Amino acid sequence: VQLVESGGGLVQPGGSLRLSCVASGTIFSISGMGWYRQAPGKQRELVAFTSGTSTNYADSVKGRFTISRDNAKNTVYLQMNSLKPEDTAVYYCNVVHMLRPYWGQGTQVTVSS
Repeated sequence: VQLVESGGGLVQPGGSLRLSCVASGTIFSISGMGWYRQAPGKQRELVAFTSGTSTNYADSVKGRFTISRDNAKNTVYLQMNSLKPEDTAVYYCNVVHMLRPYWGQGTQVTVSS
């Protein structure tokens, strides 16, 4: 399974970005898809994750970020609104396929004026 992320970039505080992650390869069963992020000097943390029955968000992004998933396209999205400087990080796509986790290469999101 290969993951390709897109949509990162530089945005001003209060702005919006939409991240996309497409899974390709020999895919049988994806049980979960989501996003993590890692800021400089910090550990990687969960941002949002969706399985077939539940969706979870980090407290810091609730009400501002929305995760969605297109099963037909094996794609997961992260709509990020009201961005803050503290959202600056490398964002990684995570997919659980056949009970194994896979990671994308990461996409940089920088929130700065």
